[in-house]
Amino acid sequence: MGAVQRVRRELALGRAGEKAASELMRRRGYEVVGAGFTARRGEIDLICRRGGELVIVEVKTRTSEAFGTPAEAVGTRKRRALAAAAAEYRLLAGWKGPIRYAVVGLIGRPDGGFDGEVIEDPFD
Repeated sequence: MGAVQRVRRELALGRAGEKAASELMRRRGYEVVGAGFTARRGEIDLICRRGGELVIVEVKTRTSEAFGTPAEAVGTRKRRALAAAAAEYRLLAGWKGPIRYAVVGLIGRPDGGFDGEVIEDPFD
């Protein structure tokens, strides 16, 4: 498979994963208020609210766990980028309340669906 085809397949998987994560968060009682916020030093996949809290959500989608779970892919560098993006979002949106984080890890199933888990406050 060529590099362009691989990148297109990965982008499609990521988009499908973000859509599935959005539905998963809604089912868990979150209101999805934004997606794909690009900041200077990072990107926020999903921005959710529940009660008086803003929740910054990182979505990791994989086809298998051959190289570890999706959540294990969120390392120190990604955490710093999320914090920087959240700070920029806070400033631009004028958000004054608390900000929490969540990671949604998704594994693709053969039927095209996903098995997912939500890890709330993964950095505490």
